This record gives sequence, structure tokens and C-alpha cells, in this order.
Amino acid sequence: MDGTVLVADDDRTIRTVLTQALTRAGCKVHATSSLTTLMRWVGEGKGDVVITDVMMPDGNGLEMLPKIAEDRPGLPVIVISAQNTIMTAIQAAEAEAYDYLPKPFDLPDLMKRTAKALEQRRHAAPSAPAEEEKERPDDLPLVGRTPAMQSLYRLVAKVMNTDLPVLIAGESGTGKSLIARAIHDFSDRRTLPFVTVTAAELQDLEGPARVLARVKGGTVLFDEIGDVDAEIQARIVRMMDNPGEHSPRFMATSQGDLSDALDKGAMRQDLYYRLSGATIQVPSLRERVEDIPLLAEHFLVRAERDGAPSRTLSAEALELMRAYSWPGNVRQLENAIRRLVLTSRAEEISRSEVESVLGNQPEMEPVLGGGDSEKLSASVGRHLRRYFDLHGNMLPPPGLYARILREVELPLIEIALEATGGNQAKCADLLGINRNTLRKKINDLDIRVTRRRKLM
Repeated sequence: MDGTVLVADDDRTIRTVLTQALTRAGCKVHATSSLTTLMRWVGEGKGDVVITDVMMPDGNGLEMLPKIAEDRPGLPVIVISAQNTIMTAIQAAEAEAYDYLPKPFDLPDLMKRTAKALEQRRHAAPSAPAEEEKERPDDLPLVGRTPAMQSLYRLVAKVMNTDLPVLIAGESGTGKSLIARAIHDFSDRRTLPFVTVTAAELQDLEGPARVLARVKGGTVLFDEIGDVDAEIQARIVRMMDNPGEHSPRFMATSQGDLSDALDKGAMRQDLYYRLSGATIQVPSLRERVEDIPLLAEHFLVRAERDGAPSRTLSAEALELMRAYSWPGNVRQLENAIRRLVLTSRAEEISRSEVESVLGNQPEMEPVLGGGDSEKLSASVGRHLRRYFDLHGNMLPPPGLYARILREVELPLIEIALEATGGNQAKCADLLGINRNTLRKKINDLDIRVTRRRKLM
């Protein structure tokens, strides 16, 4: 690499690591903990790439991006942030950041992105602000820091200001409609109507015309497109082909696998290919268990803000929530938290109170489909294909092999430890690995080990 990189982060360790890595790669580095200093360097013409944190002692890094673009058009800015939410990804995209990485970031990945930024300077001029800005929500209930959610945030930010139709697929309660609404509310069409359309509204011949008159060039969302019959599907195709003077953006949600519906003839091919310009697969809550504490805290804070009493979850209650299968996904979790806030007798919600709200553990259905006879390798293959599909025409971030192994190792070791009552010697013997290797993996994967008497 050849060039000068400006690094702004209030974490001394991050500044040191980036300075050493970039210097070894051949770059000159100026590092600071102050946005004021960073902006002075930019104004003086220093730097070929900027790497900046969002929350700094003297301001917000994202808010500086328009000023950087004004002073130094084409200067690439890579945003890194511990605030790993969809809002950060969207705001970074809106501010025309060259790239966005959540913390903790993968250093080799950041180095590759920096090298690419040095080679390919950004030439796009900042977009002009809309004449009329509709107030946009700051509190979107799309919460999560797992790799699955970070991939989803990146994809949402990429498709937001395109005109591509979007197909949002996922189980009931995963937040498909929220994602559709977020794409609209943070897009260039945000001042125009957002209209959700059901099959009943398209039953008569004038239905499509009424919908187009209502949406006025905004966004049309077809709810549960997989449940629409063939006649209504044909009307939707004609509507998309002849949208009138003010063409809206089309989006659709689906609980089921539309590829199966295609094979069975229940879904028209022409409609499927028109709607799937970009496909967003929303993970179930079972696929992002590590987000449950974050979501629970989010809903507890929201309930308190709405006037409910302050509540916290005991460690045992949270452990039970993590072990639950959540067939209703995030919606079910939110409703459970609301009920617990109202019925809990003390400030700390106990495990027994969670048990009474959740009831018996429902029977788990196969997460990836295919029935009980499907081999593990086939299920993993199906999951990986969906992971690649999440990135559209782009490759996932480097380091995929290690990330996938970690995803498989974590539940394997956790379940093995649970089966052996937390006895690490028995667990190592069960897995067929050295006990020291098991200890290292427990530390590396941050697995909580609880010793208890085995019941079996």
C-alpha cells in the first residue's frame, strides 16, 4: 500500500494497532483521538484515506462526512463503530461513507478495504438534500450484533437508494415489514407514501389502479406474496409493467420458500423474477441467539420509556430465554417482555416468571427445512447458499472459513458441555479432543460453563 491514512479513534489500543499495521503495509499514518484535529488535517489537504470512529469525545464522526466531502471531494472515509445497529449502517450509507465496518473489526479485512480505497478514489458528488424532509424514526426495532444481522444491515444500506424491487423473506415475527419500512423511510422516496397492499385490495379489476393512485410514486409493499392466487399475481405483473406516470418502488414479503412455490407452479415465474431484484433473507431468532440479551434489554428500556415500571432480567431468566426456540421470533420475544414487565412482582424478573409466560417449550421445527431425514451437510450447504445470497452480487468479507467454523464449533461445544453437566474432562472425551484444546476453545469462543449434576 502507498499513501497517507488519517486515523481518528478515542481508543488508544485501536489507534496503535492500526498505526502499526498500516505502517508495516507501507502507509504513512496520522492518528488522533480528536475530530477537531482530524478535520484540521483534512482541511490542510493531508491524507488519502480517512478511518474514523463514530462516537468521539468531541463529536460524531458521521456528522463530519458532509464537511469532509465538501472540503475534499473524493476523499474515501471508512467508518468503524461499536454501535452495531442498522441505523449506523444506514447513516454511514446516507453520509456517503466509502465503507462501514462494525467493531470489533477483522484487521486483515480492514486492511484490504483500505488498500482498495487507496487504489480506487471515490468520485461521486454528495447528493443534494431533499427539498422536503419527513421526520424519520431514530428507534427502529432492528437490533442485533451477530454476523447475520450485520450482513443484513449492509445489504439494506446498499439497496436503500436504488430502484430495484426487493423481496424480503423470513419466518413470521422476524421483522420483514419493519425492514421494508426502514428501506422506504431512509430512501430518496421517504417523503412519498408507503402503501402495504393485501390480496383483498387487488380482487377487482380497478384494484391496481387504486393502489397506484394512493402510492403516488412512493413504495408499494405486497404482504405475503406467496399467499396470493394466480389471478392476483397476473394483475401484479401487469401493474409492475405499466406503473403509470409516477413509477413506485415495489417490495414484497414472504414467509415461505418461493423457490418451492415456483417448482409447484403456485408462483408465477415472471412475478418472481420481477420482485427478486434484491432478496433479503431475515434470520430467525434461533439463528441469532446471541442477540436475545440485546433485544430483551431493548424492549425493557422501551417499556420503561412508555411508562411501565423499570425491570431487569435475572441471569437465570436470560439463560432460559436463550435456550427457548422462539417459534414466533422477535415479535414473540417483544410480547413476552411486555407481559413480564407488567406481571413481575419484583424489579428483577425471575426464571420462574419467564417459565410461566413462555409455558412449555414448543416442539422445534427444522430451521432450514428438508425434514428430519436431511443430512447435516445438506442443511449446512443450504444455510451457506442463503448466506452468499444475502450479499447479492458481492462476495462476503474475507475470513469466511474461520467464521463458519466458529459458528459450528460454538453450538457443538455448548451442547456437549450441557450434555456432560459442564464436566470439561467428559466433554473433551465426548468430542474426541484434548482437554487443553477444549479449554482454549471455551476461552476463544467466550462460552459460559456451568457445572451441575447430570440428570441422565
